[in-house]
Amino acid sequence: MTVVSPQRRGSLLGVVDRFWRKSGYRVRAINSHVDAPAIFVETQDGFQVSLTVADKGQVHFTVDSPCVRRSEVADSTSRATAFLDPEAELIPRPNIHSDFWSAGAPSAAASGS
Repeated sequence: MTVVSPQRRGSLLGVVDRFWRKSGYRVRAINSHVDAPAIFVETQDGFQVSLTVADKGQVHFTVDSPCVRRSEVADSTSRATAFLDPEAELIPRPNIHSDFWSAGAPSAAASGS
């Protein structure tokens, strides 16, 4: 998982916010907390979608479906791309560095100053 620095968390939610609004999603709530921002939207089909930033910049994407009939779910046809130790007691923390998303305060050039 990519490390999202505190200085970049608002930018990440801004990018997601603009895309979701452009896609016709209705914003239900925005949490502007500096360390743990979040955005909650509803799609045109009634799905509730959220993106939240938690401890250490770990980003969570959650989707709740509208009421549906119960159906069988097939096993995945592909292997997971990230290893998760079955013996792990804790949720793994972000550990991948990105030159942009993991960076500290945005530079003057990046902010347009």
